[in-house]
Amino acid sequence: MSEPFVNKVAESGIITLDPEKYFPREQIRVFDMKDHLFMGLILKEKDFRETLKAMDWEQFRDQHVALTCSADAIIPVWAYMLVAAGLQPVAASVTMGDEKEVHKKLYLEHLSTIPVNDYTDQRVVIKGCGETPIPDYVYMELTRILRPVVKSIMYGEPCSTVPVFKKK
Repeated sequence: MSEPFVNKVAESGIITLDPEKYFPREQIRVFDMKDHLFMGLILKEKDFRETLKAMDWEQFRDQHVALTCSADAIIPVWAYMLVAAGLQPVAASVTMGDEKEVHKKLYLEHLSTIPVNDYTDQRVVIKGCGETPIPDYVYMELTRILRPVVKSIMYGEPCSTVPVFKKK
């Protein structure tokens, strides 16, 4: 008579944390200063201010906005401040940088909502494979967040893990 199949992974008490669960899905809009410069290169203060006064800021309602300049132009700091002042009342957030930087900011914000106490003294494996490519900084941040409370951190899949941290 054969022995019954035992799922050792299920019995191990290992908790799997999937970084994809915290992947930002919000829409990101780009406000490119280049589009509001004379010849795409020169900021004329009077014209720029008039353009911003006439701007329909509602188009950015509840959007996460990346404030950037894709042209090789010198933009004074106050110009970014003027745009931020226009966006702030309507946008969900305004971040200086490109879409990647906004995505990173949102991802880190999502990771900060992890209920860390749920992982106290637990053995945690941070899932390493999935449908969505996960940036390296996410794994580093998860390690930083979880290390103070967990018994151990592993990377990969419960059936094949790489040890990262073990409390002594």
